[in-house]
Amino acid sequence: MLAAERHRRICAALRDKRVVRTEEFARMLGVSAETVRRDLVVLERRGSLVRVHGGATSTAGGFGEEASFAERSTTDREAKVAIGRAAAALVRPGQTVIIDVGTTAVEVARALPQNHRGIVATCSLLAAAELAGRPGVEVLVSGGRLRAGDLACSGAHANGFFADLNADVAFLGSGGVDAAAGLTDFHLDEVAGRRVMIANTVRSYVLADARKLGRVAPHRVCGLDEIDGLITDETPPPTLRAAIEDAGGAVVVAG
Repeated sequence: MLAAERHRRICAALRDKRVVRTEEFARMLGVSAETVRRDLVVLERRGSLVRVHGGATSTAGGFGEEASFAERSTTDREAKVAIGRAAAALVRPGQTVIIDVGTTAVEVARALPQNHRGIVATCSLLAAAELAGRPGVEVLVSGGRLRAGDLACSGAHANGFFADLNADVAFLGSGGVDAAAGLTDFHLDEVAGRRVMIANTVRSYVLADARKLGRVAPHRVCGLDEIDGLITDETPPPTLRAAIEDAGGAVVVAG
């Protein structure tokens, strides 16, 4: 079993049971306790759990650090594809669409129909490359400082670009979505750009797979009352779902 799959199953187990012992993880995964301990170290570093004596417990926060682009690209791929399709289904021909950065955001670009017509503005060179050959799509790229891996643009150039754009719908990347903390992210330079996108878009949806639900990254982007919805692959925890809906947002669970 690949490490990414072990990590997914460990996090899933902690959503069902608040504390799980190392021996339980080992039996569930069919690996040694030492392998489990190494996995728990990695997941704690990312903020996905907290290690305790003899096992691990779930966490409603914890900053941690973002996994590398290479690992994120192969983790929960099916979930990200499903989220991308659900997001693309909300787009109508002729609209101006913002696609943010991140491995899930790229799936939105891939999921747009081949015959789609409209404007797509993005700060992701990966998303732009996915759409560059589409005859009906006008691709606009923000420019700015480039972050390796995700090939994400940020900074004053990107902020000015989105400030001058009036978009119909935006699909936003995320580091975490939490009932109290709202939308958070790992990259400070990209927080300001995301706020500008939200301010200049009719509807803004956060893209977040189940691992990010209830997670808090270091930098706050906005409260849940400033977004129009969450697109995810699993039903959110009741507290988070209620917070989004109470703020007037919609929860879209991808099939």
